Amino acid sequence: MDWVRDLPNWPHSGSSRRIRHRPHDWHVQDLGSGPDMLLLHGAGASTHSWRALVPALSRSYRIVALDLPGHGFTRAGAKSRLGLDTVAEDIAALCAAQGWQPNVIVGHSAGAAVALSLSEKLDPKPRVVTLNAALDRFDGVAGWLFPAFARMLALNPFTSVAFTMGGGTAMRARAIISSTGSQLSDEGYGYYARLLSDRAHVDGTLQMMARWNTDALYARLTDIETPCLMITGARDTAVPPRVSAMAATRLPLARLCKLDDLGHLAHEEAPDRITQVIEDWCRT
Repeated sequence: MDWVRDLPNWPHSGSSRRIRHRPHDWHVQDLGSGPDMLLLHGAGASTHSWRALVPALSRSYRIVALDLPGHGFTRAGAKSRLGLDTVAEDIAALCAAQGWQPNVIVGHSAGAAVALSLSEKLDPKPRVVTLNAALDRFDGVAGWLFPAFARMLALNPFTSVAFTMGGGTAMRARAIISSTGSQLSDEGYGYYARLLSDRAHVDGTLQMMARWNTDALYARLTDIETPCLMITGARDTAVPPRVSAMAATRLPLARLCKLDDLGHLAHEEAPDRITQVIEDWCRT
């Protein structure tokens, strides 16, 4: 998306700034005061997904929300750096350069996997909250087909052009979100429609998906000794709730919180509930 044209109409744009830190050109939102809380969105999303949680959380924390490389307003400087652990490494370097010391990292879906990987690289160690964490391979045939398919799409320079051509992005956004088990407001669908119409964002998402592999992280979960709250929505059809349940048995200091009536984008469906769950856990 175009920084000058689109940013003024983006949630919390008054708190946005650009940070050039190799290899990426980052979009970061920084607001509130208190201990640092870092927010990491999922694949295909952006900082907008935290829009309804930020006002309450920023009363107790300094909120630092960023667009992952290639997403939203963050421009990826090296496609080879869009894998899980390399993204975590680059965010850790950004935190060090900016003097951020996250007390809590909140990550959604792919951002939850990044949060856990990032927690290994920071000192002092942060607490981690995951929302419908994408920590497992896809089921069945998709387990081996999808990464290859995503890589093929990502390597085709015309993929993002074809995906964003013509109209229908609002309908497409509604269909994609609904397929994850979540229902959003018209405003929420509108933000995703704008992202889906942006070729750089679509290409960045595909490039990250093509390099996505959680096997090494999953194997290391037993060594991640940071307190972790794993929130999962029972209606999530994108990442089965059993993924968080199984991960919680491997993480030494994990607590599982299952919400029966929410889908993959639980924090956008019920921001007040998710905020309360996070705040209650952070006080324990």
